Amino acid sequence: MTTQERSKEDFTKLDTEQRNSRTMELDKLSTVDLVKALHAENHLIPKCIDPTLGELAKLVDATTERLNKGGRLLYVGAGTSGRLGVLDASECPPTFSVSPDMVQGIIAGGEKALTRSIEGAEDFSEQGEQDLEAMHVTETDVVVGIAASGRTPYVIGALKYARSKGAVTGALVNVSEALLSQHADYVIAAVTGPEPVTGSTRMKAGTAQKLVLNLLSTSTMIRMGKVYENLMVDVKATNVKLRNRAIRIVAQATGAAHADCESALSSTEWQCKPAILMILLKISAEQALKKLDEVDGHLRAAIGTPPA
Repeated sequence: MTTQERSKEDFTKLDTEQRNSRTMELDKLSTVDLVKALHAENHLIPKCIDPTLGELAKLVDATTERLNKGGRLLYVGAGTSGRLGVLDASECPPTFSVSPDMVQGIIAGGEKALTRSIEGAEDFSEQGEQDLEAMHVTETDVVVGIAASGRTPYVIGALKYARSKGAVTGALVNVSEALLSQHADYVIAAVTGPEPVTGSTRMKAGTAQKLVLNLLSTSTMIRMGKVYENLMVDVKATNVKLRNRAIRIVAQATGAAHADCESALSSTEWQCKPAILMILLKISAEQALKKLDEVDGHLRAAIGTPPA
């Protein structure tokens, strides 16, 4: 679709572009009532995500399978959607100790679009294709396009290219009957409806996108063995705060004294999973690391209690 053709689209039909009957007089409200009115709309967002959970679970499984084979999870978006993808990707390495290459965010307009609006960058599908080509996408990758309107040309171009290379494709949208759904294997349609401020999809739609991305990346990492019980056992202890957190995690998983947890962590270069194994199974750091390697890093399996 050319820029001229897109300018003729009837965007008023989109769910996100309708006027919100509950917020028609925002500018007349007192400040406290204004804040309450805006926040009341936030309470509606989780219900919009509920219907997507079955499809989201399928995308999580597909993503886990590809990442376990050495693939990548690539988010693609423009504006707020692109920034949210980059944000989620950037939080995976420190949270789950994965390589920065494993989860990446690609935004229309490049890095400068992270801090300033480059709205025209989203209008060119060819640029989306070129940016994905530069990432050397293959069949081992997962590419998730994010677009509140479900019709951003940049994202459509990226998904079309990803599909042509055999990658798994997903679409995270906030409208029904999204064009993006024609180019994705999995469609997560969190239909958030009219925004409190008409046209500002950074609000309800953006919040829903953040929630879904949290679910996607966190669930995938859990399936990959990055979490034991509900403990973040692959935390990268790179500073004093995180070392203290690692000690607490090992203590919570084992019931051992903090001094014993710190000692175990010191012998494993501050890796929680082998430290937990050392304490629970009374084995050496070398034996713990070997056990983990045998089960692809899944702590529960290494302990000997496989998941249900």
